[in-house]
Amino acid sequence: MMLSTQNGGAETFFEKLVIALADAGVYQDVVIEPHERREHLFAKHPNIRIHTLRFRGFHELLGRARLHLLLRRQQPDLLMTWMSRAIKRAPTGYCPIVARLGGYYRVERYRKSDRLIGNTPDIVRYLQKEGIAADKTQCIPNFGEIAPCDTDESQARNEVRQQYGIPDSHKVLLALGRLHPAKAHDTLIQAVALTDNTSLLIAGDGPLKSELEQLIVELKLQGRVHLLGWRRDTSYLFKASDICVFPSREEPFGNVVVEAWAQQVPLVTTAAAGPSWLVTPGEDGLLVQVDDVSALAEAINQVCENEALRKRLVRNGLNTFTRLYSREAIATQYIEMFNDVIAGKPVSEAEAS
Repeated sequence: MMLSTQNGGAETFFEKLVIALADAGVYQDVVIEPHERREHLFAKHPNIRIHTLRFRGFHELLGRARLHLLLRRQQPDLLMTWMSRAIKRAPTGYCPIVARLGGYYRVERYRKSDRLIGNTPDIVRYLQKEGIAADKTQCIPNFGEIAPCDTDESQARNEVRQQYGIPDSHKVLLALGRLHPAKAHDTLIQAVALTDNTSLLIAGDGPLKSELEQLIVELKLQGRVHLLGWRRDTSYLFKASDICVFPSREEPFGNVVVEAWAQQVPLVTTAAAGPSWLVTPGEDGLLVQVDDVSALAEAINQVCENEALRKRLVRNGLNTFTRLYSREAIATQYIEMFNDVIAGKPVSEAEAS
């Protein structure tokens, strides 16, 4: 059950995991609020049945009643909730409840869960610090995915350069994420002003759009920084790019890190919680301090100028992805966790750390 109608990283990974589990043979009744694209995405799969329920406002009481009726009718083995809107409305007494958390949410409403899944060790430590028993907490990271794209790399690069007027001499930087203070696109734009022969594509939308547009004008970067809006063709954008830059101030996990590895694009990121855990500095990515504009610019320049470094970051990033963060590896961890919860088996000491 996932009750957000937004298009963000958590919602995108929800979609990916539902389909990955279905591909692995897990039958799922998926409860979502009405969302045309999401419904169409899930409707294609024989192991997914969609239930659209409205909540909030005058829909709340009817939505809760319909949810109770659905649980009585389906008698599920377990219920997995995504984010606070879903756990808030998840009724107890029907089956075990698994709550998946991708951030440092207030834990009060999560205490009714039989298992809490954090996608980083730091989130798991936070849950335990807040009084959740260690044998109810477990870390299962997100996976990256090599999304299908019919366009080859050369064509994608040519098309993007023509569309945005990017010179052949420029390296194309790609940033993905909501235009939100936590994502620190302002820091990245300032860093671009300190680099040579680079152009930046930012794929995302959000409340800071007008402020970022103003910053671009102030720094005279109109021809070098392009706000693309929300994009779903991220594989195409990766193919068209030379470097992925992920400058977040606050990032519990960092899906973009794993996606860059999967797409074989060299990565520059910041030492927020998630990237600090994921990245081995200098091996599968370059890591700089949060909000250090000059250090970020220096790291970008270093990757632009050093072909051997680019190749090393790509090679090691792909190895890290394949071993630890592939779709198949993470889906298997979720299935094993489901079986343990259904059987009433507590989390082992190794899984809880």
